[in-house]
Amino acid sequence: MKIAVVSITRHGIALAGKVVAALPGAQLFAPEKFKAETEIAAPGAAHTYVGKVGDHVPALFAAFEAIVAIVSLGAVVRLIAPHLRNKETDPAVVVVDEAGKFAIPVLSGHLGGANELAGHLATALGATPVLTTASDARQTLAVDLLGRELGWTFEATHDEVVRASAAVVNDEAVALVQEAGSEDWWTHHANGRSGPLPANLQRFARLEDVAPEKFGAVLWISEREMPPAFVAPLAGKRIVYRPGKPA
Repeated sequence: MKIAVVSITRHGIALAGKVVAALPGAQLFAPEKFKAETEIAAPGAAHTYVGKVGDHVPALFAAFEAIVAIVSLGAVVRLIAPHLRNKETDPAVVVVDEAGKFAIPVLSGHLGGANELAGHLATALGATPVLTTASDARQTLAVDLLGRELGWTFEATHDEVVRASAAVVNDEAVALVQEAGSEDWWTHHANGRSGPLPANLQRFARLEDVAPEKFGAVLWISEREMPPAFVAPLAGKRIVYRPGKPA
């Protein structure tokens, strides 16, 4: 992941050096007036700019997959707001306070990896990750991350992901059907999950064993095509996961 670390104050730059050290390949960006401090904080990865930091946000959005900002949360919200497009393409944005006490995902927490990045920074800095997405706060399943660490892909519309996510976090009955792929996806779930599978997830070995009308969502892990008899009953409330063939 290409990561930009941004700081606008002298004390923030000192902390930014620790952030860069914890993220191999990360690059530090700071105002030109702090050039000496920036180069000391991140040798070989230091960049300075002239003018306002806001003028450089479009370039950072275009060039990096993630941005760690040692800037106030409110300021970051105002800086990035004009440049937001969609959750599939916007970079991950994490805010770290100058005291290094908190790592707060602001944008693209799941698909962009901001939640995972905040967790990594919290460990490296001895900070507290502030995760506000419901699935992470409750340590339940994030349907758009299921199997990602194992190389799985998923097929679903935006509305289907939203509906399935709501069903999971609102404790609706959700069918989880696994016909293919490694079964070790829960402990290798994004950000780690050490507790038991949520009680509202009911596991099945075959899609044909599921009564669609009894579930708010169906998560189907398989390599086969959807059986015709299930296309209509599952419309709008299914996510299909494709594990792919083992290496």
